[in-house]
Amino acid sequence: MAVPEADRTPPLPLEELRALVASGEIDTVVLAFPDMQGRLTGKRFAAPFFLDDVLTDGAEGCNYLLAVDVDLNTVDGYAMSSWDSGYGDFAMRPDLATLRRVPWNEGTALLMADLMWHDDTPVVAAPRQILRHQMARLAELGYTAHAGTELEFLVFKDTYEQAWDANYRDLEPVNQYNVDYSILGTGRVEPLLRRIRNEMAAAGLTVESAKGECNPGQHEIAFKYDEALTTCDQHAIYKNGAKEIAAQEGVSLTFMAKYNEREGNSCHIHLSLRDADNRSAMAGDGPDGMSPLMRHFLAGQLAALRDFSLLYAPNINSYKRFQPGSFAPTAVAWGHDNRTCSLRVVGHGPSMRFENRLPGGDVNPYLAVAGLIAAGLYGVEHKLELPEPCTGNAYTADYERVPTTLREAAELWEASPIARAAFGDEVVAHYANMARVELRAFDAAVTDWELRRSFERM
Repeated sequence: MAVPEADRTPPLPLEELRALVASGEIDTVVLAFPDMQGRLTGKRFAAPFFLDDVLTDGAEGCNYLLAVDVDLNTVDGYAMSSWDSGYGDFAMRPDLATLRRVPWNEGTALLMADLMWHDDTPVVAAPRQILRHQMARLAELGYTAHAGTELEFLVFKDTYEQAWDANYRDLEPVNQYNVDYSILGTGRVEPLLRRIRNEMAAAGLTVESAKGECNPGQHEIAFKYDEALTTCDQHAIYKNGAKEIAAQEGVSLTFMAKYNEREGNSCHIHLSLRDADNRSAMAGDGPDGMSPLMRHFLAGQLAALRDFSLLYAPNINSYKRFQPGSFAPTAVAWGHDNRTCSLRVVGHGPSMRFENRLPGGDVNPYLAVAGLIAAGLYGVEHKLELPEPCTGNAYTADYERVPTTLREAAELWEASPIARAAFGDEVVAHYANMARVELRAFDAAVTDWELRRSFERM
């Protein structure tokens, strides 16, 4: 069953926070929640006020925060929040299991919030609540999900302000060439990587490694897998913190899925299941060393992959990663340790798991992991049979294709009976509208590509 909330040990126990506040070592507490893009949103509180008031009573925030576009512009189409309903508040309830220090901000602690309406019902379209719901469905069968996310990013010598002023053109990467696995290449930027690793460790994350990647200036820092909600919270905290540390160091980094025509930033997500006795539920004596549960669960991933692509690739830019021969998938296929497939099975025995290779660095981890659980449950509930694995090049083999545009993904999501059964009509409508908002904005924009091709020659 799911680990009870009371049994989750926070990186910073509440009594230790009280002592740090009393001594003056902590003066600020950040209460944050993930928005639709997975970005940390919330408030900074004076630490004594947080302990005296917010800890017991929670806080409030405008409910438009889950009904705006990326630029925080109010937009139409959301049932949750609108001008007609007056843009009221929802409640932010602190989750003490997530309390931690934030070493890169002096005197600061942080914790995540769950969003509730004032009648104490959950905000069902909030990303953290969406994941909690899928975890509860899984717990009813006696299983818990563990996940690991692998975020890549590009680092530039320009500050964020300089990048803005340059319209993000002609930025200077910290490496001039492919430094994939290169110790020399990572050494060029080790002061930044080391600071991120060490300060994330001090914030309660378990750091595994750092390595160079293919695109000039591209790197990855990996963290140990954990229970699904914990992993997603840590993902959001790391992503926000890495940007803050980069800014303090006078550089910039981006997690966007496809910055240029070279390799994009991926965020491969690994998922495994454990039973009530905390044993691997995916390893077994069946074909390929998998349990019957894993075979059904993986078959569910294939069945729902196209319908759930919006959860794995939520932005227009996301779909530009999906190019043949790019290590980003194009085929709805699975294989053993086969990086040409969307789903890659790795490990053996207790480490048996699968990797979904669709998500990019722009993914909202809560939505993506919720999608993986929901897809797996669909396979288990319907006892879906797993097809034979792909043993060759999935890019050129005869498989269904991953959606190639946000428009296609949104249409599949909105029409999906699998999505409606797993997430409910409200969640489906909410995130379909998010996609429509982005598409309208993009369709109205005039791009540099159009200017270069048309200004003189058309």
